Amino acid sequence: MKLIETHIVPAGVSTIRLQEYLVAIFETIPTKSGIKKAIKRGEILLNQQPANTGDWIYPGQIIELYQTEVLTKIFKLKLEIIYEDEYLAVVKKPAGYPTSGNYFKTIANALRFNLKKSSAKDSIAPTPAHRLDNPTSGLLLIAKTGKTLRALNRQFERKEIQKEYKAIVHEKISEDKILDKALDEKASQTIVKPISFIEHKSGNFSLISAQPLTGRTHQIRRHLAGSGFPILGDTQYGKKSTMDFKGLFLTATGLKFNHPETRRFMEFDIPLPKSFLKLLENKSAT
Repeated sequence: MKLIETHIVPAGVSTIRLQEYLVAIFETIPTKSGIKKAIKRGEILLNQQPANTGDWIYPGQIIELYQTEVLTKIFKLKLEIIYEDEYLAVVKKPAGYPTSGNYFKTIANALRFNLKKSSAKDSIAPTPAHRLDNPTSGLLLIAKTGKTLRALNRQFERKEIQKEYKAIVHEKISEDKILDKALDEKASQTIVKPISFIEHKSGNFSLISAQPLTGRTHQIRRHLAGSGFPILGDTQYGKKSTMDFKGLFLTATGLKFNHPETRRFMEFDIPLPKSFLKLLENKSAT
């Protein structure tokens, strides 16, 4: 384990239990639940002994916070790095790989091959702060410190991070739509905006922008398919196509959030994949 924070209890502290005392003491674990989990993992020592939640705190005691380092195998897949600093990174995920999971060939296992280790005291192995489906390409937000990961998770929970996707769907969408059919018995909402209409020898399609306001499993794919506009290449929720183009025509092109450490507003936007451009170039009319 790696020592990341040390605290000496100052004079004048009233008698209090360890779990209550540590809230807001350690910068990298600001919550009571986080403290409880760290104690359970044996990552907090009181006077060089494993701490318990019910231990009493007295002036002069030394409290140490350690971080358990979990080493994973490195998948040597080259990724395009859009942005990187000491706390986070934004990478471009290629289609065909799961973000994480009980597999070797995941984006999570490729991150240490592509990103620099943070020099921050609570550095962790680079970890995806959200996920993209296996067949979906695009922008993926990565945390490089424990504090950053927790902060980004809170931003996602509060819907403070905006994600924009582009997709090519069957049929013509001529106006903005708000798709709000409940998914998995939970409220779900996706904003869809048409960009262009594609007349192709294999059928009519639309290039659209989609912004999920909630984070249900396969939300964009399910909402579009359920509304009669399945994404091209989506054999799970859509329909098979006789076209020569392969893969799912869904990509995450936009990302907006506030940097948890610098507080700076971050905005990223990437071009459409080559597969999209090839289809758009071969359309017969707009």
